[in-house]
Amino acid sequence: MAILPDVTIMVPFQPLPLDQSDVQYAHGPDSFVQPGVPAGQLVEFGWDTSTVYPGTSRKFWVYVPQQYDPAEPASLLVVQDALWYTDPQGRVRAPVVLDNLISRGDIPVTIAVFVEPGVFEGAAEPKNRNAEYDAFGDRYVTFLLDEIIPQVTERYAITADPERWAVCGGSSGGNCSLTAAWLRPDRFRRVISFNASFAQMPGGNPYPELIPAGPRKPLRIFLAASHRDLGWHEPEGNWLSSNLRVAAALAEAGYDFRLVLGDGQHASTHGGVLFPDALRWAFAERVEEWPAEDED
Repeated sequence: MAILPDVTIMVPFQPLPLDQSDVQYAHGPDSFVQPGVPAGQLVEFGWDTSTVYPGTSRKFWVYVPQQYDPAEPASLLVVQDALWYTDPQGRVRAPVVLDNLISRGDIPVTIAVFVEPGVFEGAAEPKNRNAEYDAFGDRYVTFLLDEIIPQVTERYAITADPERWAVCGGSSGGNCSLTAAWLRPDRFRRVISFNASFAQMPGGNPYPELIPAGPRKPLRIFLAASHRDLGWHEPEGNWLSSNLRVAAALAEAGYDFRLVLGDGQHASTHGGVLFPDALRWAFAERVEEWPAEDED
């Protein structure tokens, strides 16, 4: 696992856009197929016998890197909204990024699981995405741990070390990922969240109050937010301020977290470009000593 270097980083000058209505970001080299880098395999599965979400069907894909060795259990990355991430020409290009980072040793050998939201086939309202992703509760993480991940672990060797289990998503998948790790830090301890939809969680965003209310959980959390996210200048339903409040609570509670602010609207444009660095940061070994938890 890579260790973050203790060096000074010079960031190249970039002019700030005056008009943030349609800001786009250029992908870096980690998001393109590189010569000589072995490509992993993407295996498709279907799942239509859920007991956690009865009546739903969905697909999920398992990425297996060329470097995978059954004798060496792999790290695990679980990603929500699979099709946003698996398109090699899309904004995130996750399999290409994983190929490059694993090949270079920037992250450990990692098996990734890309899960689509459930649908009710033939129903007037078929999509179950918001019900699964936006709810605060352990139903979705239970679904992952009891129904999806066992299908992966019965085929591939996955480490049991929660420090090497990451969960990732954007928009509603972003708050869903934090909720999964928040409620089950015994399994997931690395979180990557892009433009999370905290503002539309039923009952309101719970995290600004929850985070400082108890002992710090052993989580490392990467947050990305956009200056022109939905409702960015509104007193209610402000997706930008909801992300900032979560980040502020994490900072004040002493969490191992990183916040990256970008320009533009509610889209995966910025998150897709950040994805390689988010993975590197999430899986890097900790370089600071954090104070021990207060004991009762």
